Amino acid sequence: MSPKKIVKRFYNLDLAKDEDVMSFFHKNCKLHWNTSKGFTALDYQGIEAMLIGIKKSYISFKYKLSHLLEEGNSVTARYTIYVTPIENPDEEQPLAHFISIWELKKEKLYRGYEISQLADEDPVNIKSFTK
Repeated sequence: MSPKKIVKRFYNLDLAKDEDVMSFFHKNCKLHWNTSKGFTALDYQGIEAMLIGIKKSYISFKYKLSHLLEEGNSVTARYTIYVTPIENPDEEQPLAHFISIWELKKEKLYRGYEISQLADEDPVNIKSFTK
């Protein structure tokens, strides 16, 4: 399967519901994540712990892709994460905008480089992340 197809399958998951999320990650993966609050580096166990927190906090946690580009073994994705918090189960809301670059190894997510910022509800901003 092509790297782009693998990454697209990953971004079609609902991280709050899907049980096989960690099967997408290489056991030696690293995620380098820059946010407005600073830098975080996560390994396989760190990503797994983050997913446990997501499942405790959200009813749904979905990606809406606007761009997905492949070059060799690397795939770049631009997307918004939409969540349904446990505290407000009737309302899906945008959480953050991301650009991620994933390097794949043995058909698994191996090296990730992300930059994100919190989403706002400005329609112009949200519309820029849709095709």
